[in-house]
Amino acid sequence: MNKDKIRNVAIIAHVDHGKTTLVDGLLKQSHTFRDNQAEMSQTLIMDSMDQEHERGITITAKQTAVFYDGYKINIIDTPGHADFSGEVERTLNMADGVLLIVDAQEGPMPQTKFVLQKALDLKLKPVVVINKIDKPAARIEEVEGEIADLFLELATDEAQLNYPIYYAIAREGKAGQTTQLDDDLHVIFDSIIHDIPAPKVDEAASKGAQLLVAALAADNYLGKYAIGKIFRGKLKKGQQIKLMAASGEIKPAKIDRIFTYRGLGKEETEEAIAGDIVALTGVTDANIGDTIATGDNPEALPTIELEPPTLSIYIGPNTSPLKGKEGEFTTSRQIAERLERELETNIALKIVPDGLGYKVSGRGELHLSVLIETMRREGYELEAGRPEVVYREKDGQLEEPVENLTIEVDSEFVGAVSQEMGVRKAELKSQELTSTGATRFTYEITTAALIGLRNNLLTATKGTVIMSSIPYGYRPVESKYKPERNGALISFETGVSTAYALDAAQVRGTLYIPPQVPVYQGMIVGLSNKKEDIDINVCREKQLTNMRTHASDGAIQLTPYTQLSLEQCLDFLLDDELLEVTPQSLRLRKRQLDPIKRKREARAA
Repeated sequence: MNKDKIRNVAIIAHVDHGKTTLVDGLLKQSHTFRDNQAEMSQTLIMDSMDQEHERGITITAKQTAVFYDGYKINIIDTPGHADFSGEVERTLNMADGVLLIVDAQEGPMPQTKFVLQKALDLKLKPVVVINKIDKPAARIEEVEGEIADLFLELATDEAQLNYPIYYAIAREGKAGQTTQLDDDLHVIFDSIIHDIPAPKVDEAASKGAQLLVAALAADNYLGKYAIGKIFRGKLKKGQQIKLMAASGEIKPAKIDRIFTYRGLGKEETEEAIAGDIVALTGVTDANIGDTIATGDNPEALPTIELEPPTLSIYIGPNTSPLKGKEGEFTTSRQIAERLERELETNIALKIVPDGLGYKVSGRGELHLSVLIETMRREGYELEAGRPEVVYREKDGQLEEPVENLTIEVDSEFVGAVSQEMGVRKAELKSQELTSTGATRFTYEITTAALIGLRNNLLTATKGTVIMSSIPYGYRPVESKYKPERNGALISFETGVSTAYALDAAQVRGTLYIPPQVPVYQGMIVGLSNKKEDIDINVCREKQLTNMRTHASDGAIQLTPYTQLSLEQCLDFLLDDELLEVTPQSLRLRKRQLDPIKRKREARAA
């Protein structure tokens, strides 16, 4: 195929603005599937991970390709959440243009700005699609103005201000050049063909081929795949190549097989040309950012530059009395090997040894919690510490990361939001009423103060808050934010919890465990009503005597316990606490399990 018949386009947008849904429509309407295939009745086809379906978000970028009117269109579906912006940064290197999806009601949001900034910095051609125009509160003209303002703010040259706008209801597979939509997405296909340029390639093929590795994949049959766009020359099956690492090291290797994309699958080919996105096998030492090159004088492509991590968390082997009972992989060596494998594809992570375990740094709470949840589902047993901010030193001064936070709530919860943000010393930048009558706040807040905020606001607003944040830079540390929380209810006995003991304990606070579960000394079983920690016995059983009273004959009525999610557990932690994570359980605990030693250490501190 001629490179002029290839288009490489990335779909970018804020969370839940309809990227993956639009890709569904493009796949179905390009006749990629037979009419009787199961995919024709599915939604969110590209979201293949269990966590993506459960959380309703895209976590990893995916590649697919469709054929339309004689053109091959390589489509890259990117995540919308800022915590996975490393996925966006690495995959945009394969694209020549972007479809920027914007919600007709919400308009440009923080992540819209972030992903558009990255696309314009790479000189990618933008095409704007205003989606969900059927919403009752859609404000299409205002959103067009907000998009224009955003481009004026971010554009690096005048040509980037000339962008086409289309309108769509991706869920129904409809789009149009005006708000009077056609019954299909042909205007989006035509825009990709005519508005997105053909791949930019180096015509000096005599210097040898070049491919920048932008993604990795693996299967049990062929092993590791190196995925990327060919920037120069051709690659052939069985060809000898040079693998050029970012460190400067050059290793010889041989291409075993070459695959191109079609729909959700891959097709093997003998040869691939410049401009196409391919997956290669046989290059087992390849890492993201490496260059695959041929010729006598191979040349490396510029490596992928990423934003630095902002949060870190301790991950190590489980050291609780219940260790090894619920997990398949429990040792420090097994955890280390798993984290090393994660580094191959999750390039926004940084991992350094820390005592028995490792300090894992990433882009945010969600980024780190998805990793922990993934390991948990794979059978790993581990313990995690409290998320901590990654500070940096510049010109002899300590600086901390700052984020731009947008919060949207109903008017009845404005006071609750203002109070919570005041406690966290966030700086209010703007406050406005939206077309739906909700209030939208924009704050500047330190990453440290952002930890645990989502769960607090969800509770304070009865689950109705909409919030998102993006990195905003760094500023000098004035005073480190310290989270405030009531004390913990701590078990001082090892055994099995009883309803009788929990009935007495529930008046002291909120319980996090039900009856008949194993507990150990130092395990946190609830949140106290008071500021200080309280040691309680949750294993005590009712004494059986022949004395009977009217009061003792009544059945025990326990208040339903609060079951915390993984993110809520991480937010709960203080510096002297850990989270025990197993495939079956999440258990909060103190670092020092012995109550006497714990009090002695607290006095010494």
